Amino acid sequence: MSSIKIELRQQDVDKINEICDSFNNDPVELINVLHKTQEHFGYLPAEVQEVIADKMNIATARVYGVVTFYSFFTMTPKGKHPISICMGTACYVRGAEKVLDEFKKELAIQVGQTTGDGKFSLSSLRCVGACGLAPVVLVGDKTYGRVAPDDVKAILKEYE
Repeated sequence: MSSIKIELRQQDVDKINEICDSFNNDPVELINVLHKTQEHFGYLPAEVQEVIADKMNIATARVYGVVTFYSFFTMTPKGKHPISICMGTACYVRGAEKVLDEFKKELAIQVGQTTGDGKFSLSSLRCVGACGLAPVVLVGDKTYGRVAPDDVKAILKEYE
């Protein structure tokens, strides 16, 4: 996967350092530091991870390992309206893959990508815990249940 090289400004580095300091630069607090940092920047590019590793005196590989292990963290900027399709067992057997394929077709992007206008990004999740509503789609904080491929256009229209 190719990553976008970003140039961190001094104020960005200062903000990351401030977040790390607020957790006493304690390596045990890494996940909290990453949450707070992603909340601020919207994503966690390699350059941000390097500053965190340096400030907390831990290996960059460890930071990267945590970022890539937890699906909540992202290394690419999300769209204004992040779309997540649940691929947990209940959703999958009820047709979530067809719903995901329809989103990919309508948006002309793949999972992990963001539309050129920055409006939508697409991801899949393991389980959102709303199995009774399968298949489930999340757009930002809004949950859509029992979604069929035919519903995709109408969902996207709400965000135009």
